[in-house]
Amino acid sequence: MTRFPYDQFAKEYLKELLSPLGEVETNRRVAGEIREIDVWFMPSPQPGADPQVLGLLGRMASSPCILEPFRMAVRPAEVRSCISKLFDVIAKVENEAERNNPRITTADLPMLWILSPTASTTLVDGFKATIDEENWLTGIYFMGEYLRTAVVAIHQLPRTPETLWLRILGKGRVQEQAKLLRSRFANDELEAMPATNPLRNAVLELLGSLKTILETSQDLDREDRGLIMRLSPLYEQRLAEATQQGIQQGIQQVKAERRTTIESLLRIRFGELDDRLSAIISPMSEREPAEFTELLLRLSRDELLGRFGNR
Repeated sequence: MTRFPYDQFAKEYLKELLSPLGEVETNRRVAGEIREIDVWFMPSPQPGADPQVLGLLGRMASSPCILEPFRMAVRPAEVRSCISKLFDVIAKVENEAERNNPRITTADLPMLWILSPTASTTLVDGFKATIDEENWLTGIYFMGEYLRTAVVAIHQLPRTPETLWLRILGKGRVQEQAKLLRSRFANDELEAMPATNPLRNAVLELLGSLKTILETSQDLDREDRGLIMRLSPLYEQRLAEATQQGIQQGIQQVKAERRTTIESLLRIRFGELDDRLSAIISPMSEREPAEFTELLLRLSRDELLGRFGNR
């Protein structure tokens, strides 16, 4: 199975979550040889949503940053490649600053966040990356200040609402196998969210798209089949919710049409509607059109009020 479906899902996922907070660009090209940044984010001075809604992800996106999500545990060569792209971006930022003469500090430079499902001790030690226990959560390893880089080991993040949107991109163990399944526990929490949560619904749509792409592949391995099984209940729940929502919208539309018809017939027969006549519109709309039309044409004002006015 190629990385492409997972890569595309991760990019669209991060773009969906971060768009209300600022400008998001996927597959941004950098200088030199043709290379691309997975996700480039520039926060808006006046975001359209509260960054705290995204918890840890929102905090990471409080300043310009590069997000590089990985399906499998990131390797040293991949970390170096990400840092190389970051340096190209920083060089461009610094050159523009020199031309325009604004003063910038290290803190003003973009931050690179490498999102990896797991991160070995060998990897973090090799880059001299450490946890900032006073200011950040467990599982985030920061390199030297001037490197502006951190590796987020998603499997080490605490299971709290603050980390949910990042743990969606992680993986969890499948039974006793060493194979890994994408964010099993995070999917449970996503499924338990209220159906009215807009972020939940957007993510479920993206997960449904990922499931469809995987199902059409001809070379699924055990991990991919397990992922489809895990995503199926979430997708079916989303379909059921959408169907129920459609039913409710249909019911409301029918009621609105009936009320309009009843109001029109009352005006034709009795002129302007007073409070007493207006009060019988709702109870009459519970009847079938043929029935309330016959009653409106046959009964007098007093008869209509006597029949429906006390409800």
